[in-house]
Amino acid sequence: MTIPTDPQTGEFRRSANHFDARITADGRDGWPVEAGRYRLVVSRACPWASRGLIVRRLLGLESALSVAVADPIQDDKSWRFTLDPDGRDPVLGIKYLAEAYHAADPHYLGGISVPAIVDIPSGRLVTNDYPRITLDFSTEWTSLHRPGAPDLYPERLRDEIDDVNAGVFAAVYQAGFATKQAAYEDAYHRLFVMLDVLSERLERQRYLVGDTITEADIRLFTTLVRFDPVYHGHFKCNRNKLTEMPVLWAYARDLFQTPGFGDTVDFDHIKRHYYAVHEQVNPTRIVPLGPELSGWATPHHREQLGGRPFGDGTPPGPPPEDERIGETDGSTS
Repeated sequence: MTIPTDPQTGEFRRSANHFDARITADGRDGWPVEAGRYRLVVSRACPWASRGLIVRRLLGLESALSVAVADPIQDDKSWRFTLDPDGRDPVLGIKYLAEAYHAADPHYLGGISVPAIVDIPSGRLVTNDYPRITLDFSTEWTSLHRPGAPDLYPERLRDEIDDVNAGVFAAVYQAGFATKQAAYEDAYHRLFVMLDVLSERLERQRYLVGDTITEADIRLFTTLVRFDPVYHGHFKCNRNKLTEMPVLWAYARDLFQTPGFGDTVDFDHIKRHYYAVHEQVNPTRIVPLGPELSGWATPHHREQLGGRPFGDGTPPGPPPEDERIGETDGSTS
């Protein structure tokens, strides 16, 4: 995997999203919201893709939007469907996500990223605009939400949610993929300053914005759940482990034990992807056996801060049978 960095500064530079069409209620970009028309392609290793899975679960979009899960180990053609029989996605009929990208733009030469949404009838990629996908699930797909779906992006709180969302995810990757000491140290310090600020905020309230789960909590959770298995060691974000930051560790466990969060987490996929694919960071491709995972099931006591996880809504039901992941039982996978 080639990691894009600035040759002068050694800073990680994320590529812009080339495919940024939106699937909307009015179809203004040519892609109207329709049940069964689109397929969400994810890797359970990717934090942005995991955010898509959580939002889809919380809003009850499983029957309206099917999911394709890519192998956590990419090859030189990027994300592949080797977890499926014959190495092909059974709905799209393709071996590589790149095929959907090239169906949308035969001349496309950029990176192949998840999450991505593909139009099933044409096989064309619609969007890989990962920050926008989950927001549109909340605001444009409302006609397909389940009864009791929570409002994850309340209009009155959107500015605050957007402000809280900025920074943490980017700093983790900028530290992990830096190729010069100064770039790494700058990202490292920014990351832990932000985590300390969030910890102070969460010491007083159960959730990041308001008294219910919002997009801000979902985005932070998928970073925190990867912290000890990957970011602490692999990305050298090692001032503290998550388990050594009491407020954030309790907050992360609270969310993990909330329906729609922990039941989408696959620690095996997370570890195998980062350690086996990022050869620039881990040339041996050895995947560590730890950390111990049983702590995720321990009491968090965050309910003492009040809050209503789903607001006026209800928790989602269990995930579909074909999307269930093994229980966290104290093993490392």
